[in-house]
Amino acid sequence: MYELVQVSEKCYYINCPAKIGVYVADKDHIYLVDSGNDKDAGRKVRQILEKNGWHLTAILNTHSNADHIGGNKYLQRQTGCKVYSGGIEAAFTKYPVLEPSFLYGGYPCKDLRHKFLMAQESSVTDFSDESFPKEIEVIPLPGHFFDMVGFRMPDGVVFLADCISSRETLDKYAVSFIYDVGAYLETLDMVEKMEGATFVPAHAEASADIKELVCYNRDKVHEVADKILSICGEPIRFERILQELFNGYGLDMNFEQYVLVGSTVRSYLSWLKDNGKIAVEFQDNMLLWQRV
Repeated sequence: MYELVQVSEKCYYINCPAKIGVYVADKDHIYLVDSGNDKDAGRKVRQILEKNGWHLTAILNTHSNADHIGGNKYLQRQTGCKVYSGGIEAAFTKYPVLEPSFLYGGYPCKDLRHKFLMAQESSVTDFSDESFPKEIEVIPLPGHFFDMVGFRMPDGVVFLADCISSRETLDKYAVSFIYDVGAYLETLDMVEKMEGATFVPAHAEASADIKELVCYNRDKVHEVADKILSICGEPIRFERILQELFNGYGLDMNFEQYVLVGSTVRSYLSWLKDNGKIAVEFQDNMLLWQRV
């Protein structure tokens, strides 16, 4: 864990739970893609940089989930580096309580205010700032989260953030986190056609060809949607839908999984409703969902 892996002349990734990209413009200008899940991750990254005699210029955040921005504050304090982010992700990075609040749908209790769902705050600079390295392309990858992006480096290495998961992850957890199902599917279509020397997803192996894995992710989305539709044969409340999904996929419920999977299921229900496949009604002051 936290091994530095080289994928091109100037690009590396640090192998950890959410891969951290490294772009070496030159030894005095190093750019990270994300920063890990906490202060300890930031410390390990700093040790790798120091071992190689590299000076950290900036962190390029793909999105604001805590496992991608958790090392920001430590590295920013230790090195004075910039943190680049954009759109809604910048707000979540500056005010990290927004993540557990969004997932829960209200003020998050202490069970949800921890480093896995709420990073420490860091100051951010927008991608549009003139100091952003011009040779790096920012690629919009919405769907998994609000304004998630990836980055294409000058040598053709593409860091894809969380837009695809590994087969192992999908087989184990089944319902991967998605904010906007429609946007996510459009992103998969775009990534499938993308050209690049090497693709580095945060939660799957780096590869020169990811088309098969993109298809597997797409198939899993439609599988989950079909399962939700099958559950909604009769009017049913949200909590029962969630219970049926957890039981059907053999998942274990805890507070974190309740908000992560629960938020995702609500997103599926919104997508299905907007596409005319599911309808809602109110009975006895309860919202019920039913397949059309």
